[in-house]
Amino acid sequence: MRALIQRVSQASVQVEGKRIGTIDQGLLALIGIERDDTPERAEKLLHKMLNYRIFSNDQGRMNLGLSTVEGGLLLVSQFTLVADTRKGLRPGFSNGASPADGERLFDHLVELARRDHANVETGRFGADMQVSLINDGPVTFMLES
Repeated sequence: MRALIQRVSQASVQVEGKRIGTIDQGLLALIGIERDDTPERAEKLLHKMLNYRIFSNDQGRMNLGLSTVEGGLLLVSQFTLVADTRKGLRPGFSNGASPADGERLFDHLVELARRDHANVETGRFGADMQVSLINDGPVTFMLES
């Protein structure tokens, strides 16, 4: 399971022209789910997202996690994150979870996030989404579990 996390001052996701999720300061997390991913990997990834120290402290150093700054978390499924791009000019998706398994694990991740964090928004699994963000820094990391 992978999460491309971006520290944002604002982010939102729209489906069919309607805004379905929006946050101010926090993390936009694009989530890629692979065939062999498990609920335990989702738990480990969530722990990293909530505690990864990428927010500035009073001295301007990245030393605070999302939970500490009480920022928003916008979770958006993105199957293209698990693409194999090592060969040729066309991505391969054979490592990705099936749509049913991917949706089940994404929903599990969202449920865990809402249990452990106050401000959680989401996109819609499998939908054509338009994601907008203001990347703060820019600060972007790929997390894997």
